[in-house]
Amino acid sequence: MARFEHTTAHTLDEALFLLDSSGAARPIAGGTDLLNTISQGLERPSRLVDLKPVAELRTLEESPELGLRLGALVTLSELIRAPKVVSHYDILRQAALSAASPQLRNMGTVGGNLCQRPRCWYFRGSFICLRKGGDTCYAVDGENVGMAILGGGPCHIVHPSDLAPALLALDATVVLADRARQTAIPLEEFFVGPRTSQRSENVLQAGQIIARLEVQRPAHGSRGVYLKAMERRAWSFALASVAVQVSLRRGVAHGVRIVLGGVAPVPWRARAAESQVEGRRLAPDVARQAAQQSVSEAEPMSRNAYKIPLTRALVERALLMAGQA
Repeated sequence: MARFEHTTAHTLDEALFLLDSSGAARPIAGGTDLLNTISQGLERPSRLVDLKPVAELRTLEESPELGLRLGALVTLSELIRAPKVVSHYDILRQAALSAASPQLRNMGTVGGNLCQRPRCWYFRGSFICLRKGGDTCYAVDGENVGMAILGGGPCHIVHPSDLAPALLALDATVVLADRARQTAIPLEEFFVGPRTSQRSENVLQAGQIIARLEVQRPAHGSRGVYLKAMERRAWSFALASVAVQVSLRRGVAHGVRIVLGGVAPVPWRARAAESQVEGRRLAPDVARQAAQQSVSEAEPMSRNAYKIPLTRALVERALLMAGQA
């Protein structure tokens, strides 16, 4: 592991100054992924800026007018326990509860969960793959059991975040901060696939951090379901996951969002599947049709075609659960 300086920021302005004054500086809070990537040689920061004392990044507020304001340093455990999250944004509680172990949820933060690096064994290993500046995605002809079936190529990673599909299903906005300004963008625009960048999974620039997430309170009668399939029952990343958010008015679905995880390089909006459900009752045949549509563009690799029926089953089940909640 390369040597680095460790310093602590106490305000947001101080944190942004410390990050901006060193091009190789990285922010750290929970550190559950960052410390691994440093030890693996994937990150070589000259400075780590500890954000934990920065109160501005720990906001967890909710009101009918403003909705949910979720600071980047809110831990997954805090998110799970927050009464207003459970009352109005339960899909976030479900997603956070599916992530990692209780010990890691006590440390891991909302911002860190969104900014995780891929779990691809070639990227995490000693291979000089596309994502590390090489010219080959070794998963194409190698081990690709856990890789993308949607939106892959030339790199075939999957995004590991559990919170991201749930937040996208809630139409969340992410607020990015640097020394010059704070900028709000739709969370969907925060993530970038390998056809846009083969070296980064999001739009964050040097000296820039996630300040908070903003989510409007869902309409009365809204229901959210997050389901995740894993190799083992706990503390594992998704082989496939789905976040479904829908507003039911007189039994008819409106504002349908279906977002897939674990199957694409970014959290994947299944828009064709959403269209199958919008304006209809969540009957079994409608859920089945939407599930089929959710993977209609899938292009499996040599060893991950199992993700197609797995994803289809998760989508169908989540829609039926949302309709019966």
